[in-house]
Amino acid sequence: MRVQKMRVRSCLNELAPFAAMVALECLDVGLTTLSKAAMSKGMSHFIFVFYSNALASMILLPAAFFFTRKKRPPVTLPLLRKFFLLSTVGITLMQNCVFTGVNYSSPTLASALGNLVPAFTFLLAVIFRMEKLDLKSIQCQIKILGTLVCISGALIITLYKGFPILSSLSPPPSQPSPSRASTMSTTPNNWIIGSIFIVTACLSLSASITGQAAILKGYPSEITLVSFYCLFGTFQCALVALIAERNPNAWKLSPNIELVAVVYSVSNLHTRKSFLSCKSHFGFSTFAKRSFSS
Repeated sequence: MRVQKMRVRSCLNELAPFAAMVALECLDVGLTTLSKAAMSKGMSHFIFVFYSNALASMILLPAAFFFTRKKRPPVTLPLLRKFFLLSTVGITLMQNCVFTGVNYSSPTLASALGNLVPAFTFLLAVIFRMEKLDLKSIQCQIKILGTLVCISGALIITLYKGFPILSSLSPPPSQPSPSRASTMSTTPNNWIIGSIFIVTACLSLSASITGQAAILKGYPSEITLVSFYCLFGTFQCALVALIAERNPNAWKLSPNIELVAVVYSVSNLHTRKSFLSCKSHFGFSTFAKRSFSS
């Protein structure tokens, strides 16, 4: 009986990283879709990023204080500097770039280019010697092949525009108006601009994941990291939004899809905490291997 319980526990520990990553991917797809719908209603993506991180900070900071006050390691000034730098890369730069890219393109493109994250993460891990590069190892060869496939797929989906799948079923188009023709001519440019922003966001997220792994080795408190991560990101995004949005009416949050998108974005952070817990428990190397398998 005891042996069977140990096997079940071992199996659950093996499945935990996969469950965290699958849940995170599903939440990310829903978040990009809802954010696109909110921005289509006129919501500024700079304001959206600020509100989502502000709400997350209001929830996570009290939770971090009450649940980890007895076992939390001391927070030092050098550690706060690391949190601040991590939030600059992982929140201010990453989130503003990804939602700017979604605003220019579509949630589908953001989800497709999101496959660059494990590739960039692997490259950064190799550069910073967090991952050993053994060309004779089959696992390492698979990682390199996966990296090349991810980067090639991102280039194809960005630069190549194929034929419409349902073109034969659609009625022949009428003569477009000048305004419609102008909009259609700028669509490919918007697609490429959106891709550049999303790729930049993927690189920023990969750098953030690598930085989180390094910090968690010396400071194993995931909820504290995420709390300060969101808090510093809120202040930084507020400054960016104040510079980018001069219209006071843009700060008004309507009780419709805009509010739903902001509240939904907070649920993403709880899954990221599980993501960090799995990563700190299994180690960066093991977690990177499994992220390619998913």
